[in-house]
Amino acid sequence: MSDDAAHILVVDDDDRLRDLLQRYLGECGFRVSTAASAAKARAALSGLDFDLLVLDLMMPGESGLELTADIRRTRDLPILLLTAMGEAADRIAGLEVGADDYLAKPFEPRELVLRIEAILRRGGPKVEALSEVTFGACRFDIERGELQRDGAVVRLTSGETEMLRLFARSPGTTVGRADLLAQSDAGNVRAVDVQITRLRRKIEDDPKEPRHLCTVWGQGYVFWLD
Repeated sequence: MSDDAAHILVVDDDDRLRDLLQRYLGECGFRVSTAASAAKARAALSGLDFDLLVLDLMMPGESGLELTADIRRTRDLPILLLTAMGEAADRIAGLEVGADDYLAKPFEPRELVLRIEAILRRGGPKVEALSEVTFGACRFDIERGELQRDGAVVRLTSGETEMLRLFARSPGTTVGRADLLAQSDAGNVRAVDVQITRLRRKIEDDPKEPRHLCTVWGQGYVFWLD
């Protein structure tokens, strides 16, 4: 394995899952270390440099959420949280304290690899420093909430603005409907889908075959730049 391969720390109290991920990620070309608790993760982090942390949200003792918040106070290490399917509030809390992405259990190992690769391409949380993104014929000023297409200002509702801000701050990251619901003025999950449809009409050349605002079946939506 190349010395240039990304070094990942997998933290999970489930021995079987931890071993499976170490083996699978290793086969995919990553260098992998593991820890069975937040305390052991801290010990590993104090002695080695890692490129990304795969962290279980719910663990005995210090939780993944608490560890994420503490890490964010001192470093910009990219973090991907593993969560149980029904923990929507905890997933939102994880993103709020600085996690780069989350993946609900059970998951396909290949999807984990794709998400890891997307985070590493973005360079972790540095993407949050973006003030403007361009995609297709569009330019979106994140701070001002202004969308232009072919140089002309496109009117957005307040809900569409907040939704596009959320996507633009984390391109390449799948955002669940529950998260979109929590951060927009949509009244229910169905209303989220309606807002997505309207937003596609404003940013896509062909809303029926979107290139930028794409559906991730069973998960939510993902926003791609060019």
